[in-house]
Amino acid sequence: MSNPFFDHPILNSPYERPSRHWELDETGQPTQKLVDIRRPAQFITPIPKPKKRKSAPKQESFVFDNGQGLSSKEQQYDPTSIINEVRGHVESWRALPNPNQWQVTPETARLLQH
Repeated sequence: MSNPFFDHPILNSPYERPSRHWELDETGQPTQKLVDIRRPAQFITPIPKPKKRKSAPKQESFVFDNGQGLSSKEQQYDPTSIINEVRGHVESWRALPNPNQWQVTPETARLLQH
């Protein structure tokens, strides 16, 4: 039986902005559906689906504070939200129609147009 996710895993050009991705369910398994937007940044661990599942409670995330009470879940570093925010800024920057609005050096503008 053919599996499109494994037959054609790479969907985007390495020279252009990613425009689509394979949808994954909440457990990180492919749903065989294409989504026509860039995938939001998130940590995905590619682990094959187990044949048998135990009904164990879901493990909670750790707060690394060395037991000293110096950190909390609200203060925990979250790189994925930063990545998604930067991607939004880059998209709005790319949408500027005139290279004069880019606010970069002429050399950088020439390279970006290349």
